[in-house]
Amino acid sequence: MSVIVYTESENGKFKKAALEVVSYAKAIADQMGTTVTAVAINADNTESLGNYGASKVLSIKDDTLSTFSAKKYAVAIESAAKSEDAKVVVVSSSADSKYLAPLLAVGLDAGYVSNVVEAPSSVSPFTVKRTAFTNKAFANTEITTDVKVVGLSNNSFGLVESGGSASVEDFSPSLPGSGVNVESVDRATDKVSIADAETVVSGGRGLKGPENWGMIEELADVLGAATACSKPVSDLGWRPHSEHVGQTGKPVASNLYIAIGISGAIQHLAGINSSKVKVVINTDPEAPFFKAADYGVVGDAFEVVPQLIEKLKAFKAQNA
Repeated sequence: MSVIVYTESENGKFKKAALEVVSYAKAIADQMGTTVTAVAINADNTESLGNYGASKVLSIKDDTLSTFSAKKYAVAIESAAKSEDAKVVVVSSSADSKYLAPLLAVGLDAGYVSNVVEAPSSVSPFTVKRTAFTNKAFANTEITTDVKVVGLSNNSFGLVESGGSASVEDFSPSLPGSGVNVESVDRATDKVSIADAETVVSGGRGLKGPENWGMIEELADVLGAATACSKPVSDLGWRPHSEHVGQTGKPVASNLYIAIGISGAIQHLAGINSSKVKVVINTDPEAPFFKAADYGVVGDAFEVVPQLIEKLKAFKAQNA
């Protein structure tokens, strides 16, 4: 009766979120007195999941799963859960996992709770803490169904290495057909993914134009961060929509979020409230973002950011 965990991968490599959900599943398994079984789809180096708490890995190799299909992926994970008689299934809070989780819950006749931020406070009854009201509050939610599906909020639990090992078994579930045909996939290269980034540097209309985005990218490069933007910036075509963060864009749950020239509309704040430390740089001391930020700098970004970059480079050189 293992805890099943779905480990997302891309081009054969596990995402950071995959290692985090395995770490989280191990915490649940310890409370329940059981083990963790990971489901890996077209992933390499699957035995490495043992270092984060998985005892067994069900490795699925199937060319029809080379592109994401919520229906097929949900059936694959459902089959794994049933084969292991799992009572708890853990997924991440990525866009793909949020898409497949409801289908998985229906297939398992399970209750599904998303945006969970802590290990269960109790496993009998099974109670988890999750964010509510666009991350402005928390709710302690009890799942009463026999099988539970838990969606872990990104960067909420962290990576916990246990130094264990995992056995790997081939698993070949019977999969349904798909009515979706993917003709091509365009991926951003040589960039840190917003979803996986621990640090995000984001710019708004205060930068005045796309020609000034160089300093955002330079600061991100120094910090090893992902770049992002506000909705007006992507609407104006200054930056691609893939970088738009906020309630109507991509949610961000980074350890550090730096907002430059962003006033802080409620939709933007709702999308980044899960970030642990928020820093804002803005010329307007009355900008709404200052009320939500942990640290704020009232000043011209064109003066503040170059100085920040210079100081960070000097610090890195000194500590190299």
